Amino acid sequence: MAVGLGLSIGTVNTVSALAEEGSAKAPPGRRWAQRSQSITRRTTLTFDSTGLARVGMIPRHGRAIIEFADLTQRSIMSARVGHRALSPADLVAVVAESLITETLLDHPHYDGHSTGVGIALTYPARYNETHVGDLRASLDAIGLDRVELVAEPIAAATWLEADRGPLMPGLALVYDLGGASLDVTLVRVGAGCPSNPIVGEPMRSAEYGGRAFGALVASRAGHGLPSDSISGLVTGTTADELRTKHVRASLKLVYRCLRVADVTMADVDCVLVVGGAARPVEVAQVLAGELARPVITAPDPERTIADGAAIIGRRAAVAAEELSGKHHGKRRPGAHRRAATRALGLSQRTKQRLTRVALAAGLSVAGVGMALALPADGVVVGLAQLGLH
Repeated sequence: MAVGLGLSIGTVNTVSALAEEGSAKAPPGRRWAQRSQSITRRTTLTFDSTGLARVGMIPRHGRAIIEFADLTQRSIMSARVGHRALSPADLVAVVAESLITETLLDHPHYDGHSTGVGIALTYPARYNETHVGDLRASLDAIGLDRVELVAEPIAAATWLEADRGPLMPGLALVYDLGGASLDVTLVRVGAGCPSNPIVGEPMRSAEYGGRAFGALVASRAGHGLPSDSISGLVTGTTADELRTKHVRASLKLVYRCLRVADVTMADVDCVLVVGGAARPVEVAQVLAGELARPVITAPDPERTIADGAAIIGRRAAVAAEELSGKHHGKRRPGAHRRAATRALGLSQRTKQRLTRVALAAGLSVAGVGMALALPADGVVVGLAQLGLH
């Protein structure tokens, strides 16, 4: 059974999604029978005394590395971990490695080399070739050369196609309202899409998003008030009005994206709303009313990009399995499975146990190597610009 793991590592939150399917082939015209699981964590990194990285933890005593996921920020400096200097791209790769290990270690269809697992990591569409190259090099350096890199709006469009498809050829406007910023991108969807379906230039602004809305709330509530008082002042009608104003103001970024691509809203077939800050219903309502186009939002818009990446990973796993089958030649249906079962003579549960033992042994050896390279008394130092707590 093919499995796809999608990773979306944002400035504020990190989402991992696992997509499975019951069969490698589906009848024509039917969607894949799938089960998707996702986990959301804070985008933070800590290292214990052995050098083991942990994602999403903010220790009570100690410091955590934050604000490193956006490679376009020139103010971000390298982090020194023990005797090693890790660039922001290296830190993103460490997060990816930790999530992959945690998610797939106990998965029954993963043995560390299985072609039945495809992994896709998303990145902001505004990254240039240098940013993507740095991220690719950092992944390859720690053995993650099989991880596919996918632009975030392309992953979002993949989810749209899987959930609402098949789609007619057209344009989708991806409105990604995250914790740190708003990203707006035009993407071609439907049959006949080019290898790079992004149209025009992706637009980004830190004036909108979860943090910007929080600043708007703080300015309305008054400075110096405790957080619980601020929350009480922006409930109900006040919160709706502030959020409506915030989203309506963001439309200038949408129109700028359209102008650069030399299109109008009449050329756009739908608006896909994603991102953790897009959960409130006012976001989709304002966009639908102002843009006069169909607005599509997933039940949890924060996981849409990771879910799309998981679908891409799963498709890659299916293709790898089919290619592997061709290399082994044609056999009668079920003949290979029966032969393998007779040769091994192992139950499914026994095979899983042996796989876990082998993986645990490998991790132990890796842990010893990291412990030698990373002294306990110098885990994370010299990271003022990155945000060290």
